[in-house]
Amino acid sequence: MKLLGIGSRIKHEDHGIGVVTNVTSKYYWVTFIEKGVETIGLDETIEIIEAVEDEVDTVSLFEVEKMLKGILEKYSDIGPKVSIADKWKGGKLILEPGTATQNKEVPIDTFFNKIVMVRDRVRVMEQKINSSNLEQNEKIELQQYITRIYGSLTTFNVLFKNQSDYFVGEKSK
Repeated sequence: MKLLGIGSRIKHEDHGIGVVTNVTSKYYWVTFIEKGVETIGLDETIEIIEAVEDEVDTVSLFEVEKMLKGILEKYSDIGPKVSIADKWKGGKLILEPGTATQNKEVPIDTFFNKIVMVRDRVRVMEQKINSSNLEQNEKIELQQYITRIYGSLTTFNVLFKNQSDYFVGEKSK
């Protein structure tokens, strides 16, 4: 059985007229005029209005999402999903001032997300410095500042579920 290619026009008994927008090993993804996007089995009965050959996309939507996620993680300040340690889930951070003013409560998940954003943005800054046209000695000096920033933030490592997500500062000698 020869597969229809992307761009083929078909007529389906239940869904009407549509255009093949993706092909996998089991399904056609078809955008129908009246029904929108539907997946139909390769073995379903269809009337071929116009066949396009050799335009079969073997990349699944899952693979496209995975690649896009990788690109976004690499070239933006969007990092991979980082989990908060189970013991902190649903907790709150209470800021108690030294004077007689009222306490401030912050959901710990919100605070944790802010810490992760800081970490991810520092990582992006580090990548931009390393790929910049700065002189090598300037890059080293800026890298030392970034390492100190990580070191200052190691206090928050207690919030992370996975040790691989921790802040790491300068190693003691």
